[in-house]
This record gives sequence, C-alpha cells and structure tokens, in this order.
Amino acid sequence: MPTDTPQPSFVLIRPQMGENIGAAARAMWNFGLDRMRIVAPRDGWPNPAADAMASGAGRLLDEAEVSEDVAGGIADRTYVYATTARPRELTKPVFSPEAAMKDAAERIARGEKVAVMFGPERSGMENADIAHANAIITVPVNPEFPSLNLAQCVLLVGYEWRRAAGEIEDVVVQGQTTQIADQRDTEALARHYEERLEEAGFFYPEHKAENMKVNLRNLWSRMPMTRADVQMLHGVLRQLLRGKS
Repeated sequence: MPTDTPQPSFVLIRPQMGENIGAAARAMWNFGLDRMRIVAPRDGWPNPAADAMASGAGRLLDEAEVSEDVAGGIADRTYVYATTARPRELTKPVFSPEAAMKDAAERIARGEKVAVMFGPERSGMENADIAHANAIITVPVNPEFPSLNLAQCVLLVGYEWRRAAGEIEDVVVQGQTTQIADQRDTEALARHYEERLEEAGFFYPEHKAENMKVNLRNLWSRMPMTRADVQMLHGVLRQLLRGKS
C-alpha cells in the first residue's frame, strides 16, 4: 500500500521503454514518493523490463495506476504541473522545479490533490497534453542541450519535493561525536590557552596584550566546535607543555 504521507502523484505520459519506467520508480522512491501513474505506455503494462530496472522500488510499479489517456490519468487531481524543457505557445504560469514543489507543498497542505506530468522520452509532451495542466515546470538546463531523460527529470523534481516538504536539512554536523560545545566549554578552553600563553610570554608587548587576548577569544568563538574538539585542543596544549618540562 502507498505510504500515508501527503504528496503529489507523478504521471508518466506515454513512456516508451520499460527500463525508463523502472528507473523513474527508483528515482521517486529515493525521495519517498510512491504515487506513480502511467498513461498509455507504449509497450503495454505490466512490463518485465520495468520490474528489472526498478530494483527495490518494484512496489511502485505494482501499485501504479494505468490510464488510457491524459484526461483519465489526472481526472481526480485539482492542480497539475507539466514538465517541459521547451518554451510553449500556451499561456500558463511557468515555475522552476524548486518553486513548483514549494507551491505544491502549500496546495497539498490545504487539502488539494496535486500531480506532476512527465512526457515521453524522445519528444516530451505535446501541446495537447500540456493543455490539461494548470502550470508548467521548466528546468534551467543548458539551452544547447536541454534534453533530460525521464528518470533524471523525475529525480530532480522528487528532490525538490523532499526539500519543500521540509525533510532535508541544508547543513548538519555529522560524525561519531556531534554534541556541540557550549559557552562553558569554550570559555574553559580560552582560559586554558590564555593562561599558558601568558606563562610563555606570548602576550607581548604589554600594551598590545589585552587586544591579543580579545582576538584569541574571538577566534575560539568563531569556530563551530564540538565538545570532542574542545577536549582534543586541551590535550594538544597539555602535550606540548609536557614536552617542554
């Protein structure tokens, strides 16, 4: 069964090769998307080549909704985006993938049912297909080589969906020890270095000493240290001094 997570449906319009459908399923499941719809697949359905390529995402193929035409594939959706790399004569809002998925997340949060359509591998969607959509998603690709394969486009939009859904942190600290040093830790380290440097005569000449100490403390406060980092720096200083004794 599909997950309970509210999300858009990804609709593959007249996909031509089973391998591309399977790769699209993998790309969707990479980002937690499992509402696949397939409109008029060229080689029929089910397709063994799709199963082979989908690998661990085969469930999406088993649960995919298959329709004969575009209208049937999106009949129950309230807002539909069409992905295309080329300018079209049709007058519609044109979104970047990032903006589109932010808009989709807001719509889904309001209870709307959203779909994203992806065209056939060779030529993309025709105007007759795009006419069913409320808006267009255009990827800012190299104008001299704008072609994306089906799975690439699905992967790109899926990634932007996961960002828009708040499931990606832009910056995280990872490693074996990630507890961030607090001000008490930083202050103890600053005092340790200041005292030992004072003993070593580092703060010279005297009229510059206070400013040098301020600069040193400012250095510590700018460094995003974990508690393990602080402990290591204490140990470095102790070992250096032990070597001098």
